[in-house]
Amino acid sequence: MIAAIIHGFVLRFGLILPLGVQNFYIFSQGAVRKKYIHVVPVSLTASICDTFLILAAVLGVSALVATLEWFKLVLIVGGGIFLIYMGIQSWRASTRQSSKVQANHTIGKTIAFTVMISILNPHAILDTVGVIGTSSIQYTGWEKAAFTVSTVTVSWIWFFGLGLAGRLLGLRDKSGKLMVIMNRISAIVMWLAAVYLLKSLFA
Repeated sequence: MIAAIIHGFVLRFGLILPLGVQNFYIFSQGAVRKKYIHVVPVSLTASICDTFLILAAVLGVSALVATLEWFKLVLIVGGGIFLIYMGIQSWRASTRQSSKVQANHTIGKTIAFTVMISILNPHAILDTVGVIGTSSIQYTGWEKAAFTVSTVTVSWIWFFGLGLAGRLLGLRDKSGKLMVIMNRISAIVMWLAAVYLLKSLFA
């Protein structure tokens, strides 16, 4: 069982660590909010969505998705369009005093956006449903449960820690200039992710 826990921890940490849309958004929300408590709903929403995807993967949805070629096509094309659109929004925000604009977003709008970039993010789906779901096949019973809990735990620690890290950075960035730069980097990351994703159609 210890081996399953370590496997789950290392695997999830390796998947969640790379720079991506979801990570950038949570970090930036931490930086623009006045208090850390205001970032908690974002981290909580991302953690719940991630838990849902992981559970779906471990329960066998990954095997079903693998057999549906049309679903993969819809996921890739839809995800690519979504990332391009969000990249444009992020770039535009960088020219409109982004920190003030984002900080004034209602909690409902913020949570809704967090759900979108968590559930509709092709990379998040491929990581959880594809990689984690496939890796969980080797375990059964309590070992599979331990593997699952381990991966979920990493997600919760990571997203809450990321929000906190953003808040600490925000305390140092009084002018908001750093957030303008981050929004532009975020836009570029989204566009590159979209290109990489759509390129897979021709691989």
